[in-house]
Amino acid sequence: MKSGVKRFLGRAGFDIVRTNNNRGGVDDFIPFEATMRAARAADLSVGDYIDEVMNGTPGATQFTIDELRDLGVFTAHLDTVLEIGPGSGRYLEKTLKECSPGRYEIYETAAPWSNYLVDTFGVVARPTAGSSLASTPDGSVDLVQAHKVFNTVTFLFASRYFFEMARVTRPGGRIVFDVMTETCLDPATVRTWATQGGAGHGSYPAAMPRQTCVDLFATLDCSLEASFLAPMGVASTEVLVFGKKA
Repeated sequence: MKSGVKRFLGRAGFDIVRTNNNRGGVDDFIPFEATMRAARAADLSVGDYIDEVMNGTPGATQFTIDELRDLGVFTAHLDTVLEIGPGSGRYLEKTLKECSPGRYEIYETAAPWSNYLVDTFGVVARPTAGSSLASTPDGSVDLVQAHKVFNTVTFLFASRYFFEMARVTRPGGRIVFDVMTETCLDPATVRTWATQGGAGHGSYPAAMPRQTCVDLFATLDCSLEASFLAPMGVASTEVLVFGKKA
């Protein structure tokens, strides 16, 4: 079972790690020590090693960062950034090359990776139960982001995080995350996932209706500013950029 999950998640491009709170059903992970050794041996950063070698999607993370830069996400004054589920830090590292926030908070359930990110990048690790941002005050964050997270958890957990993301974002701030919407799931793509996505698990990738996200965030004073497709495994995922009403 686990070998099938590992093959599937690797090809899907998920940055999954073992958690202390495994409600999403993920029962495999990117091992800390082995991944660090392999990245050093390949003379690659951890993030680039995961993209190029483990996932077979070279440049995937940088593609998303480039698109967000072009949309002006990093040009605004960003005093505080918060990331949900940074895992190995492949998006975190590249985000810090684009901006210099005074504070970067992370909610990461895998202790080895969380400790590594704190030691390497000086970020602030918040305690997490896997579905809330309880340690972060209301309206205190300029940019909240999550990458390759909500494709891998259940609908309820994703939805609970959505409410929390809107709560902690300041007026005028932005929320960025990707989900596998119907935009990513035309019949040909569904066939590709079904035939090439890997065996051994029936829950991932987890789909989320696009309009559900747009409508929900609208009730939370957040409007969709932009969206684009980003590579994920054998297909793609949709990145949504919301702005909170000032």
